[in-house]
Amino acid sequence: MPDQLKKWLRFRHAGATCFGTLTASGISVHEGEMFGGNTATGKILAPSEVELLAPCAPSKIVALWNNFRALAAKLNQPEPPEPLYLLKATTTITTPGAVIRRPSYYDGKTTYEGELGIVIGRTCARVSPDEADGFIFGYTCVNDITANDILTSDPTFPQWARAKGIDDYGPFGPVIATGLDPARLTVRTILNGAERQNYPISDMIFSAQQLVSKISRDMTLLPGDLIAVGTSVGVGVMKEPVNTVTVAIDGIGELTNEFRL
Repeated sequence: MPDQLKKWLRFRHAGATCFGTLTASGISVHEGEMFGGNTATGKILAPSEVELLAPCAPSKIVALWNNFRALAAKLNQPEPPEPLYLLKATTTITTPGAVIRRPSYYDGKTTYEGELGIVIGRTCARVSPDEADGFIFGYTCVNDITANDILTSDPTFPQWARAKGIDDYGPFGPVIATGLDPARLTVRTILNGAERQNYPISDMIFSAQQLVSKISRDMTLLPGDLIAVGTSVGVGVMKEPVNTVTVAIDGIGELTNEFRL
């Protein structure tokens, strides 16, 4: 997939949904398909002229649990022999900068989880780790928001899908960066101006390539599908009436959303 350092984004302009790349002079508008053939039109838009959208529209979101050694050690959990994951509803997707509200029926704890996201660029089934880079389009920032008290409310059944599937609880973006080695990146999460997470992607139990390979043995991954690789230490509860959360990954960018109780 793309080996050139670019930052792709999707946006609404003049009533149309468009895509392009972020450049020093503005947004370079492209035509065609982000995950197929496309060309720059030559038109440049200022960021202030557009409404940012999530940078792609996944058919599914795969979210990892217990994929960082430091967090596994802190929780006294064994490192899993295979990736542990759930599917997160696509209706959790919202735009970078959107205001996210806790549901009126729920007054329990809600946590942020800053994560790296892998975006698939080609239809992918039963690929090897060595082949995986050819199916990865790029990487993005993810906040995998979780309603923790829902997760554990029934002792007979951990409610992963519901706790992580609430509308707007899956913001990602604002861009998809290509041409990066994720193992060199660091994830930081800032809550109301205070850094709460700062951890290296290299601490993953399963690398990006291993995740794509192993998940693609179970299910076909389609262009635009998102894999949230899991989080590490520093996950916390959003306690203020208004909480500003930024997930920052150098080389990719910063995803900022507001969460209101």
